[in-house]
Amino acid sequence: MAVTVRVPTQLRSLTGGAGEVPVEGATVGEALRALDARHPGLAERIFDSEGGLRRFVNVFVAEEDIRFLDGLATPVAEGQTISVVPAVAGGCG
Repeated sequence: MAVTVRVPTQLRSLTGGAGEVPVEGATVGEALRALDARHPGLAERIFDSEGGLRRFVNVFVAEEDIRFLDGLATPVAEGQTISVVPAVAGGCG
């Protein structure tokens, strides 16, 4: 099914500047792998060596963090948007 992946500014050099990319996938993992197939190089920035999400990458479906759903196995419905959001760190020391 067709879904849209929102790509953060830091990764848009890999998508030719596109902030949103339509892909096919029934789960978040399938959609993110389809994104990498279309724009090689994204997987190494999103996934760790074991195939899970990198610690500093947050992914949301319909405003819900997939870590509190079914992770990469979270199903996505036709037309839904997946947002890839890099974690923000910092603060006063």
